Amino acid sequence: MQLMDPMEAALMSAETLVNPIHVAALMIFSPPDDAGPGFVDDLYTQGLIATDAVDPRLARRPHIGVDTLGLWTWEQVEVNVVDHVRRLHLPPGGDDAELWRLIGDLHAQGLSRSRPLWQAYLIGGLSGGRFAFYIKIHHALVDGVAGMQMIADSLSGDPDRRDLKPFYAASVHSPRVASPAKPSSGPHPLTAVRSAAGLAKSSLGFARSVVGGQRDLLVGALQGRVGLPLSAPFVRFNGRVGPDRAVVGATFELSRVRAIRVAADVTVNDVLTAVISGVLRDLLAERGELPRRSLVGLCPISVRVLDDPGQTARSNAFGLETCSLATDVDDPVERLATIHRAMDFAKKQVAAHGGAASLALVVPNVAQSVVTALLPFGPKRRTGYNLPISTLRGPAEEMYYNGARLDSLFPISTVFAGLGLNITVYSHGDKVSFGCVAGREMLPDVEPLIPLAERVLAELETAYGLASG
Repeated sequence: MQLMDPMEAALMSAETLVNPIHVAALMIFSPPDDAGPGFVDDLYTQGLIATDAVDPRLARRPHIGVDTLGLWTWEQVEVNVVDHVRRLHLPPGGDDAELWRLIGDLHAQGLSRSRPLWQAYLIGGLSGGRFAFYIKIHHALVDGVAGMQMIADSLSGDPDRRDLKPFYAASVHSPRVASPAKPSSGPHPLTAVRSAAGLAKSSLGFARSVVGGQRDLLVGALQGRVGLPLSAPFVRFNGRVGPDRAVVGATFELSRVRAIRVAADVTVNDVLTAVISGVLRDLLAERGELPRRSLVGLCPISVRVLDDPGQTARSNAFGLETCSLATDVDDPVERLATIHRAMDFAKKQVAAHGGAASLALVVPNVAQSVVTALLPFGPKRRTGYNLPISTLRGPAEEMYYNGARLDSLFPISTVFAGLGLNITVYSHGDKVSFGCVAGREMLPDVEPLIPLAERVLAELETAYGLASG
């Protein structure tokens, strides 16, 4: 057995209090021109009979008990792929809307802790012979970057390759895992003592980082770039989350986002966040629910060293910062400029104080968001923050899986009490895809988010003189 690191253990413990905490991706493929009627069935069979070693992150299950001294641990186990990869088919006449309803149902289901925490579904029956691949992995196993890297490793820029490994196979980015101890053994008490001693040696530096971060947090709050605890307005998706999920996604041309980036002299992530901000502003305004105060986003900031394979393979390597989304700003140009300043401040804080310190500083906001939502008669005027927003970058070239072209890849994250809406963006090739997941009772009609995104993107293009025609 191997002790979980603090982030992994926190995610496992949090899941027992709220809702399932897994991250997922939905890929939609078009088969190659020479594909026969059994192409998708053949892919499924090949995945089941593959003899490749399983990625070590996907070959371990969680365990906690008396034998582990009450600590969360990982136990390496043999993986039966049949238990983890399923074949589904949309009903006759099924369309993309039917697919999203199915994904919502699958995403609402938790992962069994009796085996490694991942599940995949190969789904046929889409129009034009297309098929989908939905993969979900517990957040304690991977963060968004590591999960997307795992998927990218199973794809190729060569449409003629037919020998690609399934996503769950070990790759060059798979981490090295120490040989597991005997199944009956738990963490030795001396190990905990040594860990505590090492923590004590580094605690002074960590404390300094937290204190420095608190000082900068106050400065940022005065400048309107970050949110202090209970500074975010309470909106419809900050309440208690039920068991059902609503999921939807949309894909746009990345060139449109890049053109705005150049015109505004900001980053691609800034533009994508501004699009999400505009969507939220319009969504709430159309319902008469737009607050006077700006919504606050929780933005993961990667702390990986991208050219370090060990860093790339780490399960979770990120910091967190709260950022103003400028939803109280009417002008799209000014809104984007405000978001750019907030995001720039967040990146500098994580770089200056480290990911661990940023996580410690954001805990009060996370706790207040969750606790406020769970209290049956608590005040519903302020919360810690309103929603997580993540942006991920994938391969710059067109990608294929054994000849099938990847048309879209939608990241689908997690929601739980107080955080009933989560939006993640993934860029790949010449496309950028938005994946939105919400508690169904909070936003039963997530479909309007897609035309709203197109409208906000068009408004930014018009504001910067980029609109065609």
